[in-house]
Amino acid sequence: MEGDSTVKIGRRRLGIGALACMIAAGGPILSPAMAREVTDMAGVAQSVPDHPARIADLWFAHNELVLMLGGARQIVMTVDRPQARPWMYKVFPTLYQAQVVNGPQVNAETLLRDRVDLVFMPDASAAIAAFRGVGVPTLVSAFHDVDGLLRVMDMTAAALGTEQAHVTATRYRTMMLQTVNDARDRLSGLSDAQRPRVLHIQSLHPLKVDGADSIVDEWITLAGGRNAAQGVSGNMKPVSVEQVAAWDPDVIILGPDCGTLDPAANGGVWQRLRAVREGRVHNNPSGVFPWDRYGSELPLQISWAARTLHPDRFADVDPLTLTREFYDTYFHYALSAQDAARILAGQPPEPVADRTP
Repeated sequence: MEGDSTVKIGRRRLGIGALACMIAAGGPILSPAMAREVTDMAGVAQSVPDHPARIADLWFAHNELVLMLGGARQIVMTVDRPQARPWMYKVFPTLYQAQVVNGPQVNAETLLRDRVDLVFMPDASAAIAAFRGVGVPTLVSAFHDVDGLLRVMDMTAAALGTEQAHVTATRYRTMMLQTVNDARDRLSGLSDAQRPRVLHIQSLHPLKVDGADSIVDEWITLAGGRNAAQGVSGNMKPVSVEQVAAWDPDVIILGPDCGTLDPAANGGVWQRLRAVREGRVHNNPSGVFPWDRYGSELPLQISWAARTLHPDRFADVDPLTLTREFYDTYFHYALSAQDAARILAGQPPEPVADRTP
């Protein structure tokens, strides 16, 4: 899944003459008025522009955070493609004005040429030194759990530096903690035997699952389940269908874009699984970003998963209403009931009708 991928940014050596020309043309190495320091997720403090105007967001999952915090118009370079993230571009059509890039194509010269004044990266890769070396502030924005997401949200709001960003981040933190605490309260006293064993499949072809030490494992636990992928650690880990059969999960959740499950495949192994026999195979919702991965729609994922696993304890929770309220509050987008239903089903937006005469 793209949201988990570590973007490996290629380095290209800048010629002294080319770099000098870019500096003379007003590239970021000289131009921004650095107003404050922001400490990134690697613990490195970086001076950032007072009002960053040209952002390169090079982590798939982090783009949603910048968009939510009001930075849509500042993103001039993104790794999220409209074909892969149709809801992102429907809700934030301004993103069509950004340049879509592949991570390995981005180097210091590219950033200078496009006058980028702030970069977000998924990890502390070697390219960061090159970017910072030519004066482009670069912030590591990776996170691996709910707490990390909240810290990245605060870091991003500080980097954007607007009142809207700070207010949204504060409101989001309150809502996230309320979601987590509500789930814990409703599930208190639940025994291990009452917690279904959940297998989250990231890809069917090839077969990959999400194990322990991942944000997927965290939301499964928060929603009152147990990760069925015992002995597996991390995201998107390849496994055999025989291993899945040995786990025999109570519930299977199919990640967005993972493919279609054919119960008759592999000699009928799938149709013999408890989850398939009992009709407990679910498609994971996917909106501006896939809910199950590392985006800001994680509170919706927790609520949806909790109601899916324990409908008796969350009977009053309406995922469709929650989705529409979230989009209105945090994305400032009036999501129709029909569109919310498509998101909950993991479906893309309805195709736009061809109005050509």
